[in-house]
Amino acid sequence: MYESYYKLAGKPFQLAPDPFFFFGSSTHKRALAYLKYGLSQGEGFIVVTGDVGTGKSTLVRTLFASLEGKDDVVAAELINTQLDSTDVLRMVAASFGLAHKDNQKASLIKNLENFFIARFKDGKRCMLVVDEAQNLPLETIEELRMLSNIVYDGKTMLQIFLLGQSEFRENLRAPVLEQVRQRVTASYHLAHLDGEETQAYIEHRLGKVEWNNNPSFTAEAFQLIYDFSEGVPRRINTTCDRLLLYGFLEEKLKIDGEIVKLVTEEINAENDAGRDTSSTSEPILRLDPVSAEDASPIELRMHQLEREMDDLKKRFRKEREFMRKIVQISLNFEED
Repeated sequence: MYESYYKLAGKPFQLAPDPFFFFGSSTHKRALAYLKYGLSQGEGFIVVTGDVGTGKSTLVRTLFASLEGKDDVVAAELINTQLDSTDVLRMVAASFGLAHKDNQKASLIKNLENFFIARFKDGKRCMLVVDEAQNLPLETIEELRMLSNIVYDGKTMLQIFLLGQSEFRENLRAPVLEQVRQRVTASYHLAHLDGEETQAYIEHRLGKVEWNNNPSFTAEAFQLIYDFSEGVPRRINTTCDRLLLYGFLEEKLKIDGEIVKLVTEEINAENDAGRDTSSTSEPILRLDPVSAEDASPIELRMHQLEREMDDLKKRFRKEREFMRKIVQISLNFEED
């Protein structure tokens, strides 16, 4: 919607991972180098961790994009990781296009082994990328290790990349995963962007859609975006997308500190309203301390529900006003 207003060739801050927008910060360049190094080794586990939204999935997509046109690697990706040891084998088989629905564990392993060896004889290497690895049960990680042990003619048949959130590093320290740790050939943890990299990241993504400094961003705006997002790429995307939408609705050609403060306050308010207030230890009441002490549990709950209803009404009015502005601007565009 705001793309045409600012004459952008596309949406610069989409949340879907896209290698087209890959930004080579110092931490992401090193992580990608680790992935490519691991790929060149052709064996063991490569582990990349990072907080939510730091760009692990984009790294995978960028790695896959670098493999396009190469016919010596067969790559598969596993995303659903809350699986037991047998189900994970089925998902791995499915990722490589093998039969899996009714197969028992022994036949799944044999089919995978035959597939890996056949690809090896064709001059190809097999690579498996496991995303959200922090959700893997320990016995499932051990099952993946067994797959990585498949060897033919002195060569490892499957190389595995494990991408997970920060807690996955703790998971790997479990005593039962000693043999897995011994097979980790490279490990890297993605850091957040710093202030300068946050500005460069925003300008990089805008430049990818032919941004011509419209809207312009002030130095204070960049600093406040960094403060709010803490240098996490996904948070930066969400914040900047809302800033551009606000700028479009309010016909702003410059994003300054005041606009960033307004938009980030709105985001915080929406996040607070979206939380389940019933789980708080103390109900939110409009009673004075004396009446609150004397109120029955039912009265307390009724007052809490009234407060929640008021919050919903406020959100509804805000969203209705938001949609009214969008419709009005759309009509103006049609008239032009």
